Amino acid sequence: MDTSARHAAAGAPGPSSMTSLAFPYLNRELSWLDFNARVLEEALDQRVPLLERLKFLAIFSTNLDEFYMVRVAGLRRKVSAGAPQYAPDPLAPAEQLVAIRDRVNELLGRRRRALRDDLLPTLAAHGIRLVSMASLSDDERARVQAFYEAQVFPVLTPLAVDPGHPFPYISNLSLSLAVDIRDPVTGKEHFARVKVPRSLPRWVSVGSGHRFVPLEEVIGAHLDTLFPGMEVRRWFVFRITRYSDLDLGQMDQPEDLLETIEQQVFQRRFGEVVRLEVQRDMPAGIRQLLLEELGESETQLVAPLSEQDVHDIDELLELGDLISLAMLDVPELRDAPHAPQVPPAFRDARNLFDVIRERDVLVHHPFESFSSSVEAFLEAAANDPQVLAIKMTLYRTSGDLAIVRALTEAAEAGKQVAVLIELQARFDEANNITFARTMESYGIHVAYGLPGLKTHAKTILVVRRDPDGIRRYVHIGTGNYNAKTARLYTDMGLFTCNPTLGADLSDLFNSLTGVSRQKFYRRLAVAPATLRARVLELIERETAHAKAGRGGRIIAKMNALVDPEIIRALYRASQAGVEIDLVVRGICCLVPGLAGVSERIRVVSIIGRFLEHSRVAYFANGGNPEYYIGSADWMPRNFDRRVETMVPIEDPALHRGLDAVLATCLADNRQAWELGADGTYRRRSGVDAPELGTHATLMRAPWGDSETRAPKRKRKA
Repeated sequence: MDTSARHAAAGAPGPSSMTSLAFPYLNRELSWLDFNARVLEEALDQRVPLLERLKFLAIFSTNLDEFYMVRVAGLRRKVSAGAPQYAPDPLAPAEQLVAIRDRVNELLGRRRRALRDDLLPTLAAHGIRLVSMASLSDDERARVQAFYEAQVFPVLTPLAVDPGHPFPYISNLSLSLAVDIRDPVTGKEHFARVKVPRSLPRWVSVGSGHRFVPLEEVIGAHLDTLFPGMEVRRWFVFRITRYSDLDLGQMDQPEDLLETIEQQVFQRRFGEVVRLEVQRDMPAGIRQLLLEELGESETQLVAPLSEQDVHDIDELLELGDLISLAMLDVPELRDAPHAPQVPPAFRDARNLFDVIRERDVLVHHPFESFSSSVEAFLEAAANDPQVLAIKMTLYRTSGDLAIVRALTEAAEAGKQVAVLIELQARFDEANNITFARTMESYGIHVAYGLPGLKTHAKTILVVRRDPDGIRRYVHIGTGNYNAKTARLYTDMGLFTCNPTLGADLSDLFNSLTGVSRQKFYRRLAVAPATLRARVLELIERETAHAKAGRGGRIIAKMNALVDPEIIRALYRASQAGVEIDLVVRGICCLVPGLAGVSERIRVVSIIGRFLEHSRVAYFANGGNPEYYIGSADWMPRNFDRRVETMVPIEDPALHRGLDAVLATCLADNRQAWELGADGTYRRRSGVDAPELGTHATLMRAPWGDSETRAPKRKRKA
């Protein structure tokens, strides 16, 4: 049995494909599917609390939806356009689609068994049940009927398909009923579609306790009210997925970027259909009808759907909706509550600016509070009469009231406030447009960046009049300015008033809001201007140290490693003797552990309660180590098509904390997966490390203890 077959049989995530050893490179799409397989494994892990397991199954499902909306849809377009094979990739676009189909079918089977044979029975044993209409008592059916008549029936719209009624438009990811109807007078059969409204709860509560009926079953049991006088013979659930990316990169620079993106977001609703999900028992005739009608009714830029694009699911579709059940208030089935701590440097501070002027402060979310650090920094800037200006980049926001309030209050107080809002943040475009217009209405200067170059940097610049002169206060982070995700993602942020970094950030904002071809930055590495060259320089410096007999060491933590040039440089470093440890949560196209190529490279992926989102890098530099944090993963898009920042952490007092974070990740024996030379991820066990319930236990911002605080020091303006 070969490696792939062995691991498929064992139920573990399987390997990705790779090229010859001359330049080993794992396929990006299959590597991503391996990542999502690791997410699914959390749903199967008996050590994880039950409702958290259900959450991971829901996350796996929504992840897969986005994968089809963007990546699979893009591959279909490449195949249609005859796009050539990407040079280092082992698979051509058409071959990737075949491999994706096989891998996804395997994962869907695993999800089906996990839900049907494990999660649902175990949930039922704890009193949480999904039940059918047929299993309800007469009293329960009466209550459900009353709910249907009062809240469901008024919003339903039955849509028949016949010569007078063309096949209806079906929105992306919407749940629908395909209804088979017979006219008892004429004997003629009809097909109709009924949309399951997303404005209503997906799981209808039945009686006391945690018993729920899926909304589609409630509708299905009352279809006679929608088709009076007709015989409803049978009904089945289906769902479609549409191409949902934006196409700004293929057009000339628009005159009005905001208006163009609004139009693109609207047009996205009509993207071609790339996937059809159906109940497993749907008859072949209805499946074929859906395929034909979807093919004829859609403006296809690629080949219409075929049977190969159909996913057979059990009774339940749209499993992302299970997230609402995972949030049930059953504490014994959930993770223990997590309470972020106020960063020690800010605990007793009357004035955050005084603290930052004395020493650099590094914060680690969600272990340290976002509200008492980032939001408090913005609130202090808004209320401090000595603050003259606030500048900020926003990529993904949650409509954070504290951030909005701080920025608007600052503008109303006469401070200069400028915000760079990235309108092209995928699937957050509409939110960001609303956010931008709200801020503009308060007199905030809003810029939108340029098409084809997303602003992904996480930066704040506050200009303040101190007693000894004008000083810039800076925050540079690895994560979005989003209070919701700051409670769920691990991210880091540096507060500093280092004058060199302040000058760099001023140059960056001037280039973003004005007209500039800024290429030089003093300490900050900025994409697309200098970041790629800086990372390559750091890797090559370690290579030179190793060749000179001074050793070499690189540790880097990120979300994805895809860039071929960086991967080649890491291979060269390994061959020169550099020891390299990579903590890559998601996609990794590098192949570690290959003799003569990457034998000194090790790759782990950590999947757990908090999403590992921070980007951190360590370079030993011959005994004079350097540390960096930043917004960029090591991918072509981050180096070449985005505005990104990477900042050195220069205060030695903060290095101990970063060492502890990286060491804890590398020693994790609970949530880590190791990538092997065969392209297969295996769950790590038996690592010489402390026994931890979660690796995050050791990641509670070790630089925050009073004994390890940076010493106070005065800086000159």
